[in-house]
Amino acid sequence: MKEITLSPELTKEIAAIYQAMQEGYDRVSEEVELTCEGCPDNCCDSYFLHHTYSEWAYLWQGLHQLDPEKLERIVKQAKEYIAHSAEALTKGRRPQIMCPLNDNGLCGLYHHRMLVCRMHGIPATLTRPDGQSMRFPGCFRCQEIVKEKYESETDAPAMDRSQLFRRLAALEASLLKGRSHLYPRVKKTIAEMIIAGPPSVPLPHCER
Repeated sequence: MKEITLSPELTKEIAAIYQAMQEGYDRVSEEVELTCEGCPDNCCDSYFLHHTYSEWAYLWQGLHQLDPEKLERIVKQAKEYIAHSAEALTKGRRPQIMCPLNDNGLCGLYHHRMLVCRMHGIPATLTRPDGQSMRFPGCFRCQEIVKEKYESETDAPAMDRSQLFRRLAALEASLLKGRSHLYPRVKKTIAEMIIAGPPSVPLPHCER
């Protein structure tokens, strides 16, 4: 198997995409006056699936930087997460389990956290490749604030995710050298990405 790794240039690009996401989040959350302070909920127990080799590889860049003891603890928590989520899904329930990266209420891999983790909470819009527009209302606390402050949900500011998603798609295409159709589709939780190890593909016969 050959590990899929990000080049220095692609590492810089995904970090820039994440930074742009953070700046957009900050602008909208400030205008809406949304803050996580004192919130009774924790977004880190939300069940999200992630779909790119790029983010998977970047996640493992961060995991490789951890001391062995902390990484071992995260792996143990990831195994427990997978077992509990499988049980919930078998019963037809959406899992609500703390992310294995959570460390006393905060992300233990903050600078390498996934795109979905970074944009969860605020109102957002997205124009799909087929031209269809979508709007996301934000977390329950954000929806309460919007309902109080604005006559209509669409009057509230929203972050447009479209360009950032296009940049991530271009990065993914570059990482996979335009052959994404030859790779298995990614559909994993963070816990599954941790237990699976860094993303990899079988070596061609000529390289074995």
